[in-house]
Amino acid sequence: MSDTEKSPDLSQVIAELEAKCQELPDNVVAHHHLAVVYRKAGRNTDALKKLEECIKLDPHSVEAHINTGAIHFESGDLDKAMTANEMALRINPESAQAHTNMGMIWWQKGDAEKSIEAYTRAVTRDPKLVTAWTGLATAQIMAGNFEDALKAAKESIKIEPDFPLAQNNLAVALFYTRDFQGAKTAADRAKELGYPVDPRFIAAITQEL
Repeated sequence: MSDTEKSPDLSQVIAELEAKCQELPDNVVAHHHLAVVYRKAGRNTDALKKLEECIKLDPHSVEAHINTGAIHFESGDLDKAMTANEMALRINPESAQAHTNMGMIWWQKGDAEKSIEAYTRAVTRDPKLVTAWTGLATAQIMAGNFEDALKAAKESIKIEPDFPLAQNNLAVALFYTRDFQGAKTAADRAKELGYPVDPRFIAAITQEL
């Protein structure tokens, strides 16, 4: 379905949710739902305003803080993203999603060790969170901890075998642990799933076979 075909339906959903928020101005769930749909529609400024309303109504809304952080992360404002997720963790230190987001932020900042720590906290709290395991594998690769990266990548694949980034991470970890045939198989699978595997990496694998 094209974006043009999707837009009218999304616009209708937004109109309905805006009416609901006017009808129930103190309903945090309604405001939060509208914020999520604004974000899907690419209306991030409106989404942030609506999330601010959610937080005013309920300062302990973990999801509102997490979604605020996600928008700031996507726009490249890592410090604001970090502040939002830190607030979520103050409210709920067990939030695996907030710990995962912190892992992403530290990785983006180039601090592999802090990224590993955050992702490890995430998978400890939710061992089935595939994005946390995949992020942990990525951070371990950045740190040069290839055996640990391999373990994390394998956990990702167990949970979601068709996750393209997980297959690519598995390929990289297998390559650096000298399983070149396994690396080729995983890299080929990542490509099949649509991941843009670096041609230089493919060439490096081929050279070792």
